[in-house]
Amino acid sequence: MELEHLWQSTLSEVELQISRPNFLTWLKNSRLTHKQDGVVFVSLPNNFAKEWVENKYNKIILSVLRNFDESTKKIEYVVENKNSSGHSATHTKQKSSDSFDIKFQQSFAELKVDPETNLNPRYTLKSFVVGSSNELAHAAATAVIKDVGKKYNPLFIYGGVGLGKTHLIQAVGNEIKKEYNNKIKVKYVSSEKFTNDVIWSIKNKRTEDLKEKYRLTDVLIIDDIQFIGGKAATEEEFFHTFNSLYENNKQIIISSDRPPRFIPTLEERLRSRFEGGMIADIGFPDYELRMAILKTKLQNRGANLSDNVIDVIASKVQKNLRELEGVLNKILFVQTTKNVELSAKQAEEIINESFQQPVKNVSSTQVIKAVADYFEVDINSLTGRCRKNSVAEPRQIAMYLLRELLGMSYPSIGEKLGKRDHTTAIYAYNKLSAEIEKDQNLNQKIIAIKDIINKE
Repeated sequence: MELEHLWQSTLSEVELQISRPNFLTWLKNSRLTHKQDGVVFVSLPNNFAKEWVENKYNKIILSVLRNFDESTKKIEYVVENKNSSGHSATHTKQKSSDSFDIKFQQSFAELKVDPETNLNPRYTLKSFVVGSSNELAHAAATAVIKDVGKKYNPLFIYGGVGLGKTHLIQAVGNEIKKEYNNKIKVKYVSSEKFTNDVIWSIKNKRTEDLKEKYRLTDVLIIDDIQFIGGKAATEEEFFHTFNSLYENNKQIIISSDRPPRFIPTLEERLRSRFEGGMIADIGFPDYELRMAILKTKLQNRGANLSDNVIDVIASKVQKNLRELEGVLNKILFVQTTKNVELSAKQAEEIINESFQQPVKNVSSTQVIKAVADYFEVDINSLTGRCRKNSVAEPRQIAMYLLRELLGMSYPSIGEKLGKRDHTTAIYAYNKLSAEIEKDQNLNQKIIAIKDIINKE
C-alpha cells in the first residue's frame, strides 16, 4: 500500500509539470510495481510508452520521486501487460484502498480531455477560487461568457507561472459549452500545438485544412501566446486567423506570462490587436486566497489537515499555486503513510525540504545574455560603461538576478557589469527586491527573463 501511495502522490505532482494530454497518454496506465536497493520499478503498457517516458519524462519523475522518497536512486521502466492477472489483482486492491487512494484515482479519471475542444472538464469556474489577485480576470471572463464575441474581444489574460491562467481560460470554454448547450463551437489550443499545426500544413500543403480548423470556430482559446513570438509563419497565420474571427464577432481568448508590450519578439500588428481588447492580469495570491484554495482542495479530496498546518503551507508557499498544490500533495502523502496527524513544525520541515531541490546549473554569462536578449540591448553595452537610460534598467535587473539566482558577491557582480563599485550592485539588488512585490510590470519582466534562462 505504501508503494501505491508513493506512486499516486508522484503522479499527482508530475501531472502539474507536464501537459494534461501527455500525462494521460503516457502515464495514466503506469504503476510502481516494486522497489529494491534504491531502484524503483515502474510498469508501462508497451515498449513505445516505455521508450517515450524514459527519454522525455524520466528526469521530472525521478526528481518528484526523490522529493517524496530520498532513498530513490534510479527508475527502471518495464513493460507489463495491463490484462495480466498481476495487474488485475492490483486493480482490485486499489478499488478497496482507503479514501486517499480513491480520491487520487477519481481525480485522474476526471482528466478526460474532450478531443473535439481540447478542454479539460475538471477546469470549471466553480473550482476557480477568486481573490483580490485574480478578481479582475475572473470578472472579465464571466462577462465574456454572458456576451460571447461582443464584449472584451479579445480577452488577454496574463500572469506568472502557476497562478491559474490555464484553469481560468479553460473554465471559460467549458462554461460556454454548458451555457449554450454545445451550440457554440469552442477550441482550446496551446501556442506550441498551433505552431505544430502550421508547420504540418506547410509541409503537407494543407493550409486550407488549417484555416478550416481554426477559422470556423466560434471561440478560440490560445494558451501561452508568448511562444509564437519570432516564428514568422506562425505569427502570419495567427494574424489572419485573428482577423477572420474578430471580423465575424467570434470570441478570442489569449493567455500569456506577460502583457503584450513586454513580448519583444511579437510583431507590432499582433501586439496592437491584443491591446485593442481587454487585458487583465493574475497576480500573486494573497494569504487569504492561498488559505481558501488549500481548504477547497482538501474538501474536494475528502482529506483533513489541522488549521495550523494549513496556515504554515499558506504562509510559506506564496508565489505559485502549483507549488502550493505540490506541497499539499507531499504533506498529505506523509500524513497518510505515517497514519498520524502532522504538527505545524513537521509540516514546515517538509516544506523546507521541498524547496531545497538542486537548481539548474546556470552561469553568469547565461543570465547576462538572457537579460540582453529580453531587452534587445547589446551585451557589450550591458557589461560596459554605457550610461544610456535604455541600459540602466536591464543592468539593474542583471545585477538583481546574478545575486538572486547565483548568489554572487556584490564585488563580483559590479566587476561583471562594467567594473562598477560593489555599492552599485547592493543598491540595485535592494531596490528591485523592494519593488518586485509592488510592481507587477517589473515582476513580469523578471519572470520572462527567468523563463529565457530555463529554456537555454
